[in-house]
Amino acid sequence: MRLYKRTIKLFTDRKVWVRQIAVASGASATAWLLGDTFIKSGGVVAAIVCALSIRISLYKSVREGFGQIVGTAIGASVALGSVRLFNFGFISVAATVLLCSVVARGLHLGEVASVNVPVTALIVIGPGISGNTAIHRLASTLVGAGTAIVFSYFSHSSTPKGRTEAQISKLGEECAALLSEMAEGIAVGYEAIDAGKWLSKGRVLIEEIPKLRAQALEAKRYARWSPLEQEDAADALYISGVAIEHTIVQVRTMARTLFDAAVAKDNFMSGNGELAQAILDCSSAILTKIEYIELHSNIDQIDNVAHDLRLVSRVLADHLFAQARTVDQDQLVRAVSLVGNMERIADSLDESSPALKDVKTPGEPLSAQVLEVNPLQQGKRWRKRIVQFFKALTGRS
Repeated sequence: MRLYKRTIKLFTDRKVWVRQIAVASGASATAWLLGDTFIKSGGVVAAIVCALSIRISLYKSVREGFGQIVGTAIGASVALGSVRLFNFGFISVAATVLLCSVVARGLHLGEVASVNVPVTALIVIGPGISGNTAIHRLASTLVGAGTAIVFSYFSHSSTPKGRTEAQISKLGEECAALLSEMAEGIAVGYEAIDAGKWLSKGRVLIEEIPKLRAQALEAKRYARWSPLEQEDAADALYISGVAIEHTIVQVRTMARTLFDAAVAKDNFMSGNGELAQAILDCSSAILTKIEYIELHSNIDQIDNVAHDLRLVSRVLADHLFAQARTVDQDQLVRAVSLVGNMERIADSLDESSPALKDVKTPGEPLSAQVLEVNPLQQGKRWRKRIVQFFKALTGRS
């Protein structure tokens, strides 16, 4: 009975993962059935494409599916041309992969589609290839990608908005926990080894920013076409994501400042009760903001939290300046910089800083997109090059 409970607990503790693999398995099986039913020997290709395309959200699966379709269309064309020229064999395989890579680079396909092009080309170039077979495998790819898109809707129990809120809450709580740990260390007296641990945790938090940004962007784009979400709410949540991103950066900077102070001489911040209390208040303010986001509370309450944190930072600044004649100047500058970090965190709490709304935040990295360059922009470039080529050929300026 104990072994049975432990086995069951392994799955209940990983509900999200179990749900995703169950949906992926069902989607691949369905793609195989549909592919084999409607297309001659199309089940295997459809199942492979479905397994490659399905992701944890509808938005991501649509993008992956589009990448698969683009890759298959290009790969099938190149594969047919290679087999026609060299017949089926190692030369045609090498030529297919080489040409696919060149074409993918020339079209500025992103990382997703660039990988899909040679992979799907090799699927198409399988034994017995012909024009008819290539068309069948291309159709199977469409079936697999379409099945993945449909099933991806069930891969996650929450909406993109809900997943964004969960990520913001998680990162906010981790920031607050790190600040609380820093405050406790300062209160009892810390050394460089302690500050090094805080800085390491801050760097780990920084690595989560691209994931948060991608999730917030997904929620924003999902709200544009889904009648189930309000676009204004998604835009507001996106700004909250940018705000927590700025908070993470400030927390990491504070950890770096404390580390620099620890490795230098005369670290008066170690054992400084006023500084420890201010950082602890900053931690509490972030936790309160997270609670308000989860409860969708009034904006005035968040403004009060930010106002209180600004008062705390000003009191700390007065306390530090009072010690200006008795402490090392470099150490004092480091301590005052912590006041600036807390004020920026306060600006992120009430989202009042122009840096959050007036400065455009980059989206996903180009390597994660299907097309790194807009197709219309690519068309203009190629048209310009063709015109220049014919002008040079005819000797016209």
